Parts: sequence; structure tokens; C-alpha cells
Amino acid sequence: MSAESGLKTFRDADGLWEGHDVMQVASPEGWHRDPEMVLDFYNQRRRQLLEVEPNAGHKLLAELEQRYSVDIVTQNVDDLHERAGSSRVLHLHGELLKVRSTRDESLVQEWTKDLVLGDLCELGSQLRPHIVWFGEAVPMLNTAIEITAQADKIIIIGTSMQVYPASGLIHYARPGVPLYFIDPRPTIRSTDFENLTIIEDTAVNGMKKLAGLL
Repeated sequence: MSAESGLKTFRDADGLWEGHDVMQVASPEGWHRDPEMVLDFYNQRRRQLLEVEPNAGHKLLAELEQRYSVDIVTQNVDDLHERAGSSRVLHLHGELLKVRSTRDESLVQEWTKDLVLGDLCELGSQLRPHIVWFGEAVPMLNTAIEITAQADKIIIIGTSMQVYPASGLIHYARPGVPLYFIDPRPTIRSTDFENLTIIEDTAVNGMKKLAGLL
């Protein structure tokens, strides 16, 4: 969804995220092995995020709120949906502009500057990126399941459908609910699910086409 704003996902280059093996920068093991490298990686991502803007796809999703009750469940850790004007955004994998305590994960705070070793929470423990790493629980998953199970229409945009558990959300859709899948290289077929429409295009162009269909 955010690729057309200039942000890359780790699936873009054979599992590499901005040239890094994702397990080095997105796992508890990577954090314990080299926290300084992990912090530097997310500092670079945070700086990059603050330099880009929402694209037309983000804005078209936000505009749907004029006609529908819209909940966005995203695997992206940026704030581009919010900046585009969407009011209900659930981040399954955390948020880049937040950090949390390594001692008490409920202690979360906004963060827009670099995070370094020695930046501590109120309990005196090191702060870490507020990102759900591989091997960690996905705290918002049950809420995402509830949203999916209640939806009257479901739009899936720009995902490989390979990252579990997010990829399994589609199975919680109610029978007969219209499903739309937007991706330039779709990994599922229209015959895989009931009432599935595939729009083989980028997020921006796909959202323009979908707006016409809706």
C-alpha cells in the first residue's frame, strides 16, 4: 500500500528489507544480538517515513469514509493511512512512530526522533521500536478477526498473502461477503474464494478502479 509513496517492504527483494536480512532487524534474536544495529535500522526507516507523503491510494481509502463505515487493518507500520485522513486504523505489526518499554510492553509512547541505547522508559528500562517482530505475539489479531467477521465488504490491497497470521484473516469473512483483491502480482485466484474480484494493478490504480466498481 505504501510502496508508491516511496516506502519499501521486505518482500520486495527476496526477503531483504532495505538490504538487511529481516531476521537481523525484525526478530527478538536480532535485537539481543545487536540492539544498536536494530535501532539504527529503524531510525533510518523513521527518518524516511517523515519525508514521504500518503499516495492517492491512501487518500481514496480515506474518501470511502464519506460513504461507508471503514476499518483499515494494516500490516504496514507507517502512519500514511492516518495522514491521508482515515480515522479507524488498526496496525497489526506495530507503529514506526512509537516506541515501548522492554520491561513492560504496555508502556508505549509517541516517538519521532532517533532512538538510541540509553533512551529509557519510566521504569528505567531500554526503549525499543513498537514493532511486532517475527516470533512475537500479534496483540491486535483478535480485534482484526472481529472486524473481518463483521464486514459487509472486504478489500485486500498490496499483500503477498504469505505473512501469517494476517494472511489468514480472509478466512473469517462471512459467507457471501464481496471480496476485492488489489495487487500487481496477485497470489490468489478468483476461484480460490467465493465472491472474489481480483484487480491486477498497483494500489493507486487498483483503488481508482475499485472506486468505480463500488
